[in-house]
Amino acid sequence: MLKLAKLLNLLDRPLQVAAVFYYVFMFLIAPIPCMVLPFYLIFFTPLWLPTILYLTWIYLDRKTPEIGGRPSASFRYHACWRYFAQYFPIKLVKTAELPPDRNYILGSHPHGIMSIANFASFCTNGTDFDSEFPGIKSSAVTLPNMFYFPFRREVVVSSGAISSHARSIEYVLTQKGKGRAVCIVLGGAEEALDSHPDNFNLNLKSRKGFVRLALKHGASLVPVYHFGETSVYRQINNERGSRLRNFQSAFKKRLGFTPPIFMGRGLYNYSFGVLPFRTPIHTVVGAPINIKQRSDPTSEQIDAIHAQYCQALSDLFDEHKTRYGISADAKLNIN
Repeated sequence: MLKLAKLLNLLDRPLQVAAVFYYVFMFLIAPIPCMVLPFYLIFFTPLWLPTILYLTWIYLDRKTPEIGGRPSASFRYHACWRYFAQYFPIKLVKTAELPPDRNYILGSHPHGIMSIANFASFCTNGTDFDSEFPGIKSSAVTLPNMFYFPFRREVVVSSGAISSHARSIEYVLTQKGKGRAVCIVLGGAEEALDSHPDNFNLNLKSRKGFVRLALKHGASLVPVYHFGETSVYRQINNERGSRLRNFQSAFKKRLGFTPPIFMGRGLYNYSFGVLPFRTPIHTVVGAPINIKQRSDPTSEQIDAIHAQYCQALSDLFDEHKTRYGISADAKLNIN
């Protein structure tokens, strides 16, 4: 038994790397081959009929991300996600209860390059979300185009992710009962460009749609901050106002996504590659802000709750920053 335990310990690090490589591959690399592969299968292999049937299935199933998704328990609880979380490691820090008799909108900050901690904490049980918040079922929100890539799409659907359309979020908050938590990375793609160590800029000041949805459906707002998320990659210098940043922002406006230029580590080296660095991430889940339901919220009501949320997020950051290696003088900048 002792030899077996030692063998398993020796396998831990390779399994952690394999789990992270799988995530990076699916997030970063898979979209292009997944678009090309169906054409190859149809025109150059005997698998043309199954491929056409599968593409037909995608069309018939296109509304699933807008009606609560199709989460898979086998995906959520797969052992690989424990290794994924242990790689960094990612720790879930609970500061308050989330009673299952309410619904919640979790604001996830910061975006980072690949929203790694958001995925680990809310799309999988790799950080023990289900035991920390019993009775709460989480659904991460992602861009609609994440569901466009064949084959890869099934992985995204299995994670329980839903489309970022307002109607999709409203469906979960109104048609799935209580104890639902919709997790939104509020900063969006623009915030990914600010993903640098010791950069605490958040793209949040003009993001108020989530507040309107919370008011309309009486969902509690919960601030979440991932300490360490912006340190798992090194992004090339792209200060706001620089030529590179202006190009990246213009690219995003035209195509809806932005191309950050970043570097991590490799499979066999620690200085260059696409794998993230082993940097601890602490996902701190704040206390819920309970909101009185208003079917037609006014702009004044939305602004007031938005200001309350921003203050709660800043307080959460200030309360925990020194515990996770951030200077006491650091401030959260909400832009």
